[in-house]
Amino acid sequence: MRATISLDSLWQTIQSLSLNNQEWLLDKLQENIREQKEEETEYISKEEILAGIDAGLKDLKAGRMIPAEELLKELRHGM
Repeated sequence: MRATISLDSLWQTIQSLSLNNQEWLLDKLQENIREQKEEETEYISKEEILAGIDAGLKDLKAGRMIPAEELLKELRHGM
């Protein structure tokens, strides 16, 4: 079950915590923010891009392909 709480109520609850618990919460929040920022800035390396292109070309040469319309349909419907 999920409960909802206003930000004001949440702030009051946080203020009622001991200093140690507030510091623990601060650490957890900072860690969570750092992880989210890292996820946002992840990128595909040049090597990964080239490996993907290489794999695609090998599939093409081996005859493993589908029409573009079918690919677009799969992408729209989440495969």
